[in-house]
Amino acid sequence: MNNLQFESVLFNFHDVILMMISLQCLFFALLLWLTNSKQVKSTFFLAAFLFSHSLVPINELMMWGAEFKVHARQQLSSLYFAPGIAYYIDGPLLFLCIKSLVFRDFTLKRSDLLHLLPLTIYCLFISFSFYNNPFDVRLEMLNSESFVYSTNFVTIEFLSKLTRFSYVIACFILISRYGLRLQEKHSNMEKAHLSWLRALVAGFTLVMLFELILSASKIFTHYHYIYFYMGLTRYYTTFFLINLLVFTAIRFFGMFEQVNEEESPKKPADEYIINPEEAESIDTRIKKDQLYMDPDITLDSLADTLLIMPRDLSMIINRHFGANFYTFINSYRIEEAKKMLKDSAKKDITITEIYLAVGFNSKSVFYTFFKKLEGMTPTKFRQLN
Repeated sequence: MNNLQFESVLFNFHDVILMMISLQCLFFALLLWLTNSKQVKSTFFLAAFLFSHSLVPINELMMWGAEFKVHARQQLSSLYFAPGIAYYIDGPLLFLCIKSLVFRDFTLKRSDLLHLLPLTIYCLFISFSFYNNPFDVRLEMLNSESFVYSTNFVTIEFLSKLTRFSYVIACFILISRYGLRLQEKHSNMEKAHLSWLRALVAGFTLVMLFELILSASKIFTHYHYIYFYMGLTRYYTTFFLINLLVFTAIRFFGMFEQVNEEESPKKPADEYIINPEEAESIDTRIKKDQLYMDPDITLDSLADTLLIMPRDLSMIINRHFGANFYTFINSYRIEEAKKMLKDSAKKDITITEIYLAVGFNSKSVFYTFFKKLEGMTPTKFRQLN
C-alpha cells in the first residue's frame, strides 16, 4: 500500500514537470519565431527544435502518465502516437541549427530530405501496425499495452533513440570541424564561444543516452524502478538544458563568427611554388616585430601587415611551416615565454603575467601548448633553467 501511495505521488509530481517542460519549450519556440526579424536560419531551426521538443513530454504523458494516459487512451486514441514524431525530428533540427549557426554558406539541399527518412519509417509503421485496425482493436491494444511492448514497437523505438544519439554525436563532430576551420584564421579561440556549445550538446547527449538505455532495457526486461528513476533524471536534466539553451542562444548566437563549410577550389599542391626566401622573410619579420604578441592577431591582420594575400599566407604557413595559423602563431609565443622563464632578471614575474604578455588569453591553452612542445609544465621548465 505504501509503495502504491509513493508511486502515485511521484507520478503526479512527474506529470507537472513534464507539462512545465512542454509549455516552456512551446513558449520559447513562439518567442524566437516571432522575434526573428532578421530571418536568421539558426534561430528558425532552434525554434523548430524547441517546438518539436515540446511534444516529447506530451508523448511521455500519453504513454506512461499515471492518470493522463488513461484519459488519452479513451479520448485521444486517434492521436495517441502523433507526439511520437518528435523523437524523429528533434535530432535533425538540432543538427541543422548548429550547422546553420557556424557555417556561412549553409543552405538546405535535396540530400537533407534524408533526415526525414526515420520519420517516414515511423509513420508507415504506426499506420499499418496500429491505425489500420478497427477502433475497438486499437483501444484494446492501448489498454493492454500489448502494442507498446511488442517486439516491433520496442525495436523501432530503440532505433529512434539510437538515431537521436547519433545526431548529437554528429553535432560534436560539426563543432570540432568548426573549431578546426577557425584555427586556420585565429591565434586565440577563447572568443569563439565553443565551450558553452560543447557543454550544451554534452547535456543533450547525456539525456539521449539515458533514453537509449531505457529503450534498450525494454528489449531485455520489463519495466523496473531503476529505469523509472533514470527517466525522472533525464526530464529534470532536460528542464535545466532548455533554459540553458535559450538563454545562451540569446546571448551568443549573434556573436558567432561564421566560416564557409566548403573550401574554395584550390589548385593541386604541386602547382604551388613556395619561395623559401619569402617564407624566411615572413618568419624574420614576425620575430623582429614580435607580431605574435598581439592577442587578437588573425590571419587577415597578419597578411595586411606583411602585405600579402591571406590565402597565400595560409598556403605558406601550411606547406612551408607544416602548421595551421593557430599552431603557427602560438609556437612563437611559446618560444618567447621560454626566454622569459629562463631570464633570471624576470624571475619575479608570475607565469600568469608571462602567458598574457606573450599573447595567450587562456592559462589552460598556454599550459597545453607548452607541455606539448616541451614535454613539461612552464613551472617545471623554470625550475630546471
